[in-house]
Amino acid sequence: MGSKPIPTYRFDPPDMAQVNLLRKLTPSQRIQLMLDARELAVGPIRGQSSKRYPDQLNLKVLETLNNQ
Repeated sequence: MGSKPIPTYRFDPPDMAQVNLLRKLTPSQRIQLMLDARELAVGPIRGQSSKRYPDQLNLKVLETLNNQ
């Protein structure tokens, strides 16, 4: 078995305008923002999976998220 090369990750610098906006939020507002972003990402997966797997919806959503 050959070893896989270690991926190199490069991150963009933070957007300071966005950072300053987020700093002004209360902790509960930041958590709500995070939950809203999660729903925005998971919503289409849930909608697509509900048509194919109506009886196993949550399991299929988790499997899809883990495989990406």
